[in-house]
Amino acid sequence: MGFDLEALREAVKTHGKVVRVVIAGIKGSSPRETGTAMLVWETGQSGTIGGGTLEFQAAEAARSQTATSRLTHHALGPDMGQCCGGAVSLVSEIYDTARLVKLDETVIARSVSGEEMPLSVKRLLAAARSQGAAPEPQLIDGWMIEPVHKPTRNLWIWGAGHVGRALVDVLSPLPDLAITWVDTGPERFPETVPIGVTAVPVAKPAELVRHAPRDAEHLVLTYSHNLDLELCNKLLLHDFRFVGLIGSATKWARFRSRLAALGHSPERISRITCPIGDPDLGKHPQMIAVGVAAQILRPARQNELKKDLSA
Repeated sequence: MGFDLEALREAVKTHGKVVRVVIAGIKGSSPRETGTAMLVWETGQSGTIGGGTLEFQAAEAARSQTATSRLTHHALGPDMGQCCGGAVSLVSEIYDTARLVKLDETVIARSVSGEEMPLSVKRLLAAARSQGAAPEPQLIDGWMIEPVHKPTRNLWIWGAGHVGRALVDVLSPLPDLAITWVDTGPERFPETVPIGVTAVPVAKPAELVRHAPRDAEHLVLTYSHNLDLELCNKLLLHDFRFVGLIGSATKWARFRSRLAALGHSPERISRITCPIGDPDLGKHPQMIAVGVAAQILRPARQNELKKDLSA
């Protein structure tokens, strides 16, 4: 996770002064990892640093904060009576419109101690720029370093009906997904579209397929079987990382036959996953969304586990 600049901009735009609280360092057991942040304003907050008491006290302190930046340390057991046996360092910073415009778009480095930038930080930033690799979030010699967060997965959701809306509700809070949401007209979408979701009303959705990144993931669940079929055909002619189609086994059997008649090989057609979700959860839109979300997120989690095991 990195510095979610877009979420901070939106919060400042809506609420004015916002305090961003980020976990700057941990020792031992901690409810969340370094770089995890929440935003706090006078009447509310978004995001979570976890820990129950830790988060509650940090949010209360943020609302009364007057210093532009503050570094605090918390022993979770002795100070807060929590079961975690570790310690957490927090950086709390006040942001407004004037401060936002000064932030870098790639790596955000700032002093939390008032000291000038030390050589260690200069070297880290130089290495990051020359190698094109984002540094890990970290507190180093009194400076907090965080890469600006960029979503790593492009997800296109085709259809803004009940299941499409439920999917967007479930998936839009996840930081690594850039969601493009497509349907045939603006009236198909809710009045409020979540932050980070790009709603695209277009009369002929299938014509947008050529604009999708070739490593994008797609969920096809429109109101029309004919439109679903057209999208599947266009996607097979394009390229993709994953395509999931909502429907029954009967629908998929018919689609396989029709896609074959359009010239697609059985191997190519088999790249589409249908049905999607977990039938054991039932057919309620939210239950379908939960099953589909688990299905598309599972490969990413498996990759994380592989990295952990090889570390």
